[in-house]
Amino acid sequence: MGFGFNLGMMFVVLPASLVLLLLWGLTQNNLFAKILGFGWSALGITVALAYMACKLSAKLVLEKADYYGSYVIDRDFFPGRQADWQYDHFRFEIRPDDSLFFYVTEKERVLKTIRGRIGTVNPERSARLVLTMAQPVHHIVADNPTTFRSSWRFYLVFNSRLFGNVFFKKGEWQPRDIP
Repeated sequence: MGFGFNLGMMFVVLPASLVLLLLWGLTQNNLFAKILGFGWSALGITVALAYMACKLSAKLVLEKADYYGSYVIDRDFFPGRQADWQYDHFRFEIRPDDSLFFYVTEKERVLKTIRGRIGTVNPERSARLVLTMAQPVHHIVADNPTTFRSSWRFYLVFNSRLFGNVFFKKGEWQPRDIP
């Protein structure tokens, strides 16, 4: 736990426990034992819940293998015509041999494939994606993406000189239902 927890344990919980233990021993009144048992049980449950909440809310730690897979435009960030158009025209995949294939498409038909390689760097605990693309490079994959992580998933954001931020998520391309 943290400094405040340790300080509270040392100067509040342990002295109060000793006082309750002494009172129970001297008076033989079971009320003091019940208070002591309830206090330590409540403290144990609180520590267990805090530990679980910390583990469940911790950001996903990525390794190189986590990046392998297919990626499509994430239309949930800025839904609308532009995101739909990008979804139908760009996607990519990263294969386990560290190759990257960026596809310029017209819906399901691939018009152009731009090849590249991936690597990772670990400036902190989680791996970050580094791209080495064949020339001429497409404006979306001209720079390395930024990886945003949550507890359960991650997404990649590329900075395109034409579109600004372009959001990709892991997933297979599916034809959109056009109203």
